[in-house]
Amino acid sequence: MRTWFITGASRGFGALIAEKALAKGDNVVATARNPQTVIERLGNHPNLLPVALDVNDEAQAHEAARAAVTLFGRIDVLVNNAGFGLLGAVEEATGQEVEAIFRTNVFGLLSVTRAVLPHMRRQRAGHILNFSSVGGYRGAAGFGVYSSAKFAVEGLTEALADEVAPLGIHATAVEPGYFRTDFLEGNSLSTSPVVIEDYAQTSGRGA
Repeated sequence: MRTWFITGASRGFGALIAEKALAKGDNVVATARNPQTVIERLGNHPNLLPVALDVNDEAQAHEAARAAVTLFGRIDVLVNNAGFGLLGAVEEATGQEVEAIFRTNVFGLLSVTRAVLPHMRRQRAGHILNFSSVGGYRGAAGFGVYSSAKFAVEGLTEALADEVAPLGIHATAVEPGYFRTDFLEGNSLSTSPVVIEDYAQTSGRGA
């Protein structure tokens, strides 16, 4: 029996992974900003611990990791799934939009990873799965800011894999293409309100 710690577990890949893990009899710590959304999606299950977690809150990440270990004794798999996209040309994106993308997709991932790693180091075992994207190795018009954040996830994961390998811990970047999740809906993908007509035939084609 393994214990999974999954961010963004109320929908998309996070919820799907949680469902599969529970069906196998594993323990799942399913985090979301509102843990009630986890219960609504996954139901009540003896092996499920819904936890409130805003990945941008490092103190809350440490609290969530401690709650997981207190209840289940260990964390075997960390799934850094929480994140969102931004559609718009690089010039159209505002500074606030760029910061928000990096705050969640990169800095939030780092906060959760740093919170979980001490427990994995103590047990000398574990696997960290960082959700990147096809956009993590190939940029495309309209997704430049999003891709730049996922490129950062790729570099972080490659370096982390080397650092933790001698400790019995693995790190893997997951690079999904197009799947039928709700990523392209408004709660996962925002569109820059700034529109520059000169980009109508490039980034504007995806808007």
